[in-house]
Amino acid sequence: MSEERVVVVGDAHLGSADIRDEEAFHELLDAVPALGSRLIVMGDLFDFWFEYRAVIPRRPFHTLTKLALLVERGISVDVFGGNHDRWGGDFWAEDLKIPFHADGADLTVAGRTAHVAHGDGLAEQTLGGKLIHRITRSRITVGAFRRLHPDFGFKLANRLSGGLAESNKSPEAMDAAADAQETWARALFDARPELQLVLLAHTHRQRLVEVEPGRFYVNAGQWMSDRGYAVITPEQILPLRWPARA
Repeated sequence: MSEERVVVVGDAHLGSADIRDEEAFHELLDAVPALGSRLIVMGDLFDFWFEYRAVIPRRPFHTLTKLALLVERGISVDVFGGNHDRWGGDFWAEDLKIPFHADGADLTVAGRTAHVAHGDGLAEQTLGGKLIHRITRSRITVGAFRRLHPDFGFKLANRLSGGLAESNKSPEAMDAAADAQETWARALFDARPELQLVLLAHTHRQRLVEVEPGRFYVNAGQWMSDRGYAVITPEQILPLRWPARA
C-alpha cells in the first residue's frame, strides 16, 4: 500500500452521536489499513474531551484502543482538536504515539503541501458558535476546569456542549458557514502560493473545490449522521460516504 494514500475523517462527535454511527466509525478504523497507510482525524472526534494530568474520559476507550492498534500496525495517525475536543495533552503523543494538533498545522498530505485545521473560528454564523470557539481557546477556562472534580467537570461540559451544539444546527447557518469557509480557503491560497491543499472540517458540509489547477479545498464532511470521509492520493481526491470505498 502506498504511503501516500491518506484517509481523512472528522466531526464524528462520538459520545453524542447515534450508537450506529459510532459502530460504523469503528468499522472505518478497522478498514483503514486496507484503504491507506495514513489517517488524519480532522477534529470533533469526540463531542467532549479533556485531559487532566492523571485522568482521561472513560467513554472513548474503545475508539482510543482502535487508534492505538492502527499505530501498532504501522499506520501514521494525526489527530486535530476541534471546538469540542481541543483540550488534548501529553496522553496522545506519550501513550498513543499520535501527534495531537490543538490548532492548524502545515503537513505533507499524499505528496501535497497542505494546511490542515478543524476550521472553527473561521466562519462562525451564530452566537453559540462564536462563544464555544472563544471558550475552548481561553486559558482561564482551561485553568478553571482543571480545578473541578473530573466527574463533575465532564458532566457539566457534556451539558454545555449539547446546548451550544443545538444552537448551531440551523441548515441555513451551516450552509453559510460552509460558503464562508471556502472563501477563507481561497484567500489562504492567494496568500500562500506554495499550498496545494487546504483541509478543513467543522461545517458538516462535504466539499471538494479545485480553486486553481492542482490546488484543492477539501472538507471531508461530517461522520455523524452522514458518515462522510475522504481518501486522498497523489492522483486524486475522493469524497466518500461509508461504506463506499475508494
